[in-house]
Amino acid sequence: MQDHPVLGQVALGYSPIIDRQRAVVATRLTVFPERPEVVPDAAALLAALAEAWPAPEGEARPAARPLDPGAAGMRPAVSLNLAGEALLDAVMLASPGTHLMLEVPAFMTSDAARRAALGRWHDGGGVLLIKGRPLVPLTADVLALFGHSIVEAGDDRRSATPAPPGVRQATTVQAGARTSADIELAFQRGAVAVFGCATDDPPPRPGGRSVVPSDIRIVMELIEGVEKEAPVAALEAVLRRDPTLAFRLMRYLNSPGFGLTVEVSSFGHALMLLGYQRLKRWLSLLLASSAKGVNARPVMYSALRRGLLMEELCGEHGDAEMRGEMFICGVFSLLDKLLQQPFAELLASVPVPERVQQALRDEGGPYQPYLDLVRAIENESVLDIREQTEKLFLSLATVNRAVLKALRAARQLDG
Repeated sequence: MQDHPVLGQVALGYSPIIDRQRAVVATRLTVFPERPEVVPDAAALLAALAEAWPAPEGEARPAARPLDPGAAGMRPAVSLNLAGEALLDAVMLASPGTHLMLEVPAFMTSDAARRAALGRWHDGGGVLLIKGRPLVPLTADVLALFGHSIVEAGDDRRSATPAPPGVRQATTVQAGARTSADIELAFQRGAVAVFGCATDDPPPRPGGRSVVPSDIRIVMELIEGVEKEAPVAALEAVLRRDPTLAFRLMRYLNSPGFGLTVEVSSFGHALMLLGYQRLKRWLSLLLASSAKGVNARPVMYSALRRGLLMEELCGEHGDAEMRGEMFICGVFSLLDKLLQQPFAELLASVPVPERVQQALRDEGGPYQPYLDLVRAIENESVLDIREQTEKLFLSLATVNRAVLKALRAARQLDG
């Protein structure tokens, strides 16, 4: 990724956007100016973001309501939540792209110049979302600019999700959902999508699962075998017991995000190309992706990005072993929620390095501060992001560059 100076002027947070089927349909990116009195260069910021979310090639098609079921047109990849009126004004004046959604506080629609900028963004194919309730009732022409209304969790506890007057109920998007109960309630109230996933669910109870599913057990055996550097023939014999699992592993290894220049044809071929340690981290990813349940997909989204982000944060200062362990730490940090087993039980059956175990159990160790920083980024908490960044003696530019690189790599793997 290029060195964009603007990345030192902001703090970035992100969360998934999920639909009723719990599929991740886009990413919400929150941007906080580092110094409120200094407006980051909007064009430079959009150029930096374009490396993680490139504009589609060819003629783009407008998408008025991209999150609605069956909506026509191209679905944007990212929703921009810009903290600071001046930065939002500057971005509104930039050329919109159909791969972007832009969140706009309702009070800003009362200004005529801003309404004109919103109209240009909408007419250019960009998608607008309105946040909060307007100071005065909006006219029909202004309402028509917005595809969705964002409602914050806790704003209203009635039986229906509130929307600004004139905005269709079916286009509301719930923000701030962090538990399965929050997500379920939002969809019951008619939300078309939710910002966030169930990363804050209570920890699973000990003994809640007595039988480990066969595919998960096989991946655990493979991780243990790779940890012990077992012969290739023995590992392949384990993998042959589940052809579907073998297919999924080959799909990961041959994905664009993995970066191999030749196609991997077998487990033995993968081991020859990658070595035991690098292959172990992708087996760890495969273990997390074996989770079942309605909320598993968005949590898996977060687990993959945690792993990639922690690996990127390790940067040039860590060796290959540390980078691999940081990746596993990030992916496994949500394994208890994905597999519905407490870490005390999981870590007894999955070989995990001691430094990773310390972080997963919240017992400190060298990886704990990195995991705390990733959680702050996911929670879009600018104060916590700054605090954890300073603890690690990292610059905001370094952290933001790692965020965008991790999100770009994850999108390539998702594809």
